[in-house]
Amino acid sequence: MADGFVRRHVPSLAAVLGLVSIAVVVAAVRGVVPASALPHAPDWFVSAIPTLNAAISATAIATILAGWRWIRRGDVDKHRAAMLSTTLLFAAFLGLYLYRLVVHGTTEFPGDGAVYTFVYLPVLIIHMGLAMVCIPLVYYVLLLAGTRPVAEIYDTNHAKVGRVAAALWLVSFALGIVVYLLLYVLY
Repeated sequence: MADGFVRRHVPSLAAVLGLVSIAVVVAAVRGVVPASALPHAPDWFVSAIPTLNAAISATAIATILAGWRWIRRGDVDKHRAAMLSTTLLFAAFLGLYLYRLVVHGTTEFPGDGAVYTFVYLPVLIIHMGLAMVCIPLVYYVLLLAGTRPVAEIYDTNHAKVGRVAAALWLVSFALGIVVYLLLYVLY
C-alpha cells in the first residue's frame, strides 16, 4: 500500500522531502537546534569533521563517476550500488556537518577581504545553492528507482533527471572541497 502511494506521488514526495531536508539544514544554521540537545563528542572528533567531510566528498565524487560509468556500460546493479553509496556518503557528510555546526558553530574565513569577497564567498554560495537544488532531484531519482522494476525505470525521467542531479552533485562536492581547502588548508 505505501509503496503504491509513493510510486504514484514521486514528484510531490521528492519536493516535500527536499523542503523538509533544506528546512532542517536552515534550522541548524540559524541556531534553532540547541547544542545541548546533541551528545557531546570529544574536541578532537569535532575538529576532525571538516577533514573527514572533505574525504567523504572526494569519495562521493568517485562513486558518482563510477555510477555514471557503470550505467553507460549497462551494468544497472553496479550503478545502483554506486549511487546508493553516494547517497549514504552524502547522508554521513550532512549528519557530520550539521552536528559540527550545532555544537561548534560556523567557521569564520581567515583570509583577507578580497579573497573572501571574490573567491571564497562565490564558491560557498554556488556550493550551497547546487546542494539545495540537488536534494529534491536526488530524492526524485531515488524514489523512481526504489518504486519500479528496472525495466520500468527506462520509461520514466530517471535517466534525464539523474544526469542533472549527478552533474550538480559532482560540482557541489568538488566546490565543498574547495571551501574546505580555503578555510582549513590555504588560510
